[in-house]
Amino acid sequence: MISHFAVNWLAVVLATVASFAFGAAWYMGLSKQWMAALGKTPAELNVGYTPFIWSVVVEFIMAYFLALLAPALLGEVTVLGGAIVGAHMWLGFVITTLILNHRYEGLKWSLTIIDGLHLLGVLVIQGVVIGLFAGGAVPAA
Repeated sequence: MISHFAVNWLAVVLATVASFAFGAAWYMGLSKQWMAALGKTPAELNVGYTPFIWSVVVEFIMAYFLALLAPALLGEVTVLGGAIVGAHMWLGFVITTLILNHRYEGLKWSLTIIDGLHLLGVLVIQGVVIGLFAGGAVPAA
C-alpha cells in the first residue's frame, strides 16, 4: 500500500528546485524560438509573475508523485531508475497530453517540441534527484 505521507520531503523540495532551475535555463536559452512558436510578442503575452508561482506549485506536485510512485513501481529506486520512471511518465502522460491539446488548439509543432522537451527534462531531473535520495520514500510500516 502506498502511504501518501511516507515520502522524503527534502528530495521532493530539491527535485522541485532543480527542475525549476532547469526550466529557467531552458526557456532563457530558447526564449526567441518559444515566442515565435507561440506566435506572440512579450507585450501580447503580458502574464506577469504568476506563471512562475504556478511552475513551482505544479513541479512540486510532479516531484511528489514521482517520489511516491517510483518506489511502488520499482521497489528500490536508483538514480537511473528514477530517471527511467520520469521518462516513462513523460511518454505515457505528458507528451501525449501536450500533443493532443496542441493539435486541437492549432498550435505549432515547434511549441510542442520546446515545451515537451522541457517537461521531459523536468521529470528526468526530478527522477534523478529522487533516486539520489534512495527513492524519496520511506518504507511504510
